[in-house]
Amino acid sequence: MVTRIGVPKEIKNHEYRVGLTPASVRELAADGHALLVQSGAGAEIGFSDEAYRAAGADIADTAEEVFAKAELIVKVKEPQPAECRRLRPDQVLFTYLHLAPDPEQARLLMESGCTAIAYETVTDRAGRLPLLAPMSEIAGRMAIQVGAVALQKSTGGSGILLGGVPGVLPGKVLVIGGGVVGANAARMAMGLGADVTVADRSMPRLAQLDDLFGPRLKTVHASADTLDRLIADSDLVIGAVLVPGGAAPKLIRRDQLAGMRRGSVLVDVAIDQGGCFETSRATTHSDPTYVVDGIVHYCVANMPGAVARTSTEALNHATLPFVQALAGKGWKRALAEDPHLLEGLNVHAGHLTYAAVADALGQPFTDPRGIVG
Repeated sequence: MVTRIGVPKEIKNHEYRVGLTPASVRELAADGHALLVQSGAGAEIGFSDEAYRAAGADIADTAEEVFAKAELIVKVKEPQPAECRRLRPDQVLFTYLHLAPDPEQARLLMESGCTAIAYETVTDRAGRLPLLAPMSEIAGRMAIQVGAVALQKSTGGSGILLGGVPGVLPGKVLVIGGGVVGANAARMAMGLGADVTVADRSMPRLAQLDDLFGPRLKTVHASADTLDRLIADSDLVIGAVLVPGGAAPKLIRRDQLAGMRRGSVLVDVAIDQGGCFETSRATTHSDPTYVVDGIVHYCVANMPGAVARTSTEALNHATLPFVQALAGKGWKRALAEDPHLLEGLNVHAGHLTYAAVADALGQPFTDPRGIVG
């Protein structure tokens, strides 16, 4: 089966990632597929139009041309309204969607009639999220990097150096959530020499983290009383919780900010799913922070986009086998043969096909098994 695969240039604020690298294009072209890449799609991270041509792609002058000609659209970030309106019922969209906190995007995708498959809800045999994991690893590591900068007095923070110096105690970092994001955040924070605590409700996961990092990492059960105490005593709090496909739970209330030291920092890595702090609102790389009640908030919704070259290559390593399956077999057969890829189906022909998204948006749920069965 030959499929026309389109790769438009991302248009979200400071988003320089690209759906397919030249290396991925070469693999897909070798499989016999036709590739159409928008001019400049990868230019900001060193992937020139010439590199895509050499890999076997044709270059389109505009996004309109890509959407008009492609059967399978491969992106990174959720489609913006103008992109949603270019989608058709006979097209498949494969990208991050994060629909639970975004009813407008969900409505536009349903109105388009397209088939939309979300990276973030595709699973593997162990129940993990293999297409979310690489970005979670990067976001977790970046959370400490951006949090350390936000703590600087010149950027509005309290003036704390996370690693401290001889004779001065290190900064205190609280990571709420011990999954992929949390583990990577803890690793980076400990690497800087910070005093690090991970809070999670899963005792088995806390035991794994204890085995992985040893006594340098403090682990605690995330009870309400414990979080109240730790939040007040922390210089940097990382929100690293995840409900697959659904809205993130609110773990820090506004009234708790009053107990924190002025200039302390909250980094909400769950902002794509609506955020896990009551005072969170999505920001951009152009204007990444704001202050509420003296506490600095960093809530950039496409955090890995800041390290776009690393992020693109890591994401492509994970997504390429699924792109090959969708292109080589057709979306219906690919989903029918792979129940883990089927978990990625969020929208089809005007219906919501992922239960957590439908529940979050208060919309009817359509069982995807009935679509591909």
